[in-house]
Amino acid sequence: MGSLQQQGKIRHWGVSNFDTEDMLELWSEPGGQHCATNQVLYHLASRGIEYELLPECQQRQLPIMAYCPLAQAGRLRNTLFSEPVLQQIAQQKSISVAQLLLAWVIRKEGVIAIPKASSVAHVQENAAALDVQLSENELFLINQAFPPPQHKVPLDVV
Repeated sequence: MGSLQQQGKIRHWGVSNFDTEDMLELWSEPGGQHCATNQVLYHLASRGIEYELLPECQQRQLPIMAYCPLAQAGRLRNTLFSEPVLQQIAQQKSISVAQLLLAWVIRKEGVIAIPKASSVAHVQENAAALDVQLSENELFLINQAFPPPQHKVPLDVV
């Protein structure tokens, strides 16, 4: 990858679905510290990275790129969008559940999201999530409905 950068063919490079052990191995390789991001599945129903991977990447200031932050792949989307606590919080904040889900994903330092957008309206709705602030009480309610991991779990992938 360093060679491609030197040739001007790429500006930055990253990896996808690297768990903590994979990242530690990468960082030990020559040039591995130049990795710009690790793209992983991360949303309310897939929080495994919070136990070990996310803290390690935050410590090294390596951004995590969350793919499927709305759980838009598979059956979970309907589950998240119909979750009563999420609907209640979104309604109280006068935002959509999608905006709430995005705001939750990007609330952590060093986490960026790449949600799908099929129209200009979707792009604008997604961008508005940047302005959503979640209170401690709202985070508490969300954590009750979708508890954070209490131990290391394998990475989820789609």
